[in-house]
Amino acid sequence: MKSSKSTTFYCFSPPVMLATFIIEIVLAIYTVVRYKMNPLGRLVATTLVALAAFQLCEYHVCGGMGIRAEEWSRFGYVAITLLPPMGLHILHILAGKPRRRLVVTAYVTMVAAVVYFLLNRTAFKGYQCTGNYDIFQIGARSAMMYGIYYYGWLFGSISLGVTWANELKAAGKHAVKRLQGVRALIIGYLVFLVPTALANTINPRTRRGIPSIMCGFAVLFAFILTLYILPRLAQSRTMPAKPKQS
Repeated sequence: MKSSKSTTFYCFSPPVMLATFIIEIVLAIYTVVRYKMNPLGRLVATTLVALAAFQLCEYHVCGGMGIRAEEWSRFGYVAITLLPPMGLHILHILAGKPRRRLVVTAYVTMVAAVVYFLLNRTAFKGYQCTGNYDIFQIGARSAMMYGIYYYGWLFGSISLGVTWANELKAAGKHAVKRLQGVRALIIGYLVFLVPTALANTINPRTRRGIPSIMCGFAVLFAFILTLYILPRLAQSRTMPAKPKQS
C-alpha cells in the first residue's frame, strides 16, 4: 500500500499519453491542411506524426489492440529514431544551407538504426509499466549505441544552429525570419532536453524512462514547430486573391 503522504508524478500517465497523441495528430493534420507540402511542410508533418506514433505505442505497450508489447516497443523506437535526422534537415532548410551532406549521413545512420530495431529479435529485453511512464527496455550495449546516435545528432544540430544563428544575425534584416526559425528550433530542442536532464538529476531512477520523458515534453516542441516556425517560413495553401482588373 502506498503511504498517504506519497506523491505520484502523473505527467506521463496513460491519459496524458493519449491526450498528447491527439494533440500531435491534430497539429499534423493542421499542418497538412494549412501549409504547402514542400520540403519544410513535409518534414514538420512527418515529425509530428512520428511524435504521435511514439505516444500511441507507449499507450499500448502494456497490452493493446492484440499486439504484443515487444512489437509496440519496436514500433515506438522506430518512430523516435526518425526524429534527429529530420530535425537536422529542418535546421538546414531554416538556415538556408543548400549543401546537406551531413543530412544524408544522418539519414544513413537512421536507416541502420531502424533496420536494427525492426529485424533484431533480441533488441528488446522487456518492458515495464509504471504510474508515471512506460519503459522500453533494451540491452545495455544497444542503449549505449542508441544514445550516441540520438544525442549525437541532437547536440550536433544545436551546435550548428548556434553557429548559423550568429551568421544570420550578422547578415542583417533580410535574414530575420530565418534567424527566428533557427533560434526557435534550438529552443524547441531545449524544451524537452532540459526538463529531462532536470528530472534525471532530481530522481536518477527516471533515467530508465528517458524516451518516455523526452517525448512527453516534446509536445512543446510540436507547438513551436507548428505555431511559431511554420507561420514565418512555410508557404500557406491559401493563395492571395488576384487583383481586380480595371
